[in-house]
Amino acid sequence: MTAENSKTLRRAKGVVVSNKMQKTIVVRVDRLKKHPKYLKYIKTSKRFKAHDEKNEAAIGDTVIIRETRPLSREKRWALEKILKTAPIETVEA
Repeated sequence: MTAENSKTLRRAKGVVVSNKMQKTIVVRVDRLKKHPKYLKYIKTSKRFKAHDEKNEAAIGDTVIIRETRPLSREKRWALEKILKTAPIETVEA
């Protein structure tokens, strides 16, 4: 059994909120968390920096990211797949 098979890779689905860096995107992942006392579901979100080798993702795209080895000080995720692309807005003069 190799080290790759022994670990389960974590995946997350989120929306790209920034692609201003080279080969890096910022993905917002939303989750529902249950409050322990009031038993109400609370929507929480977390931002992850993910590696985008070909600069494919654009702002507003829905993507799947997977956990990987540390690539930089803050980057531990990589882009796996783009599920849905954001609509491109055209401005008429």
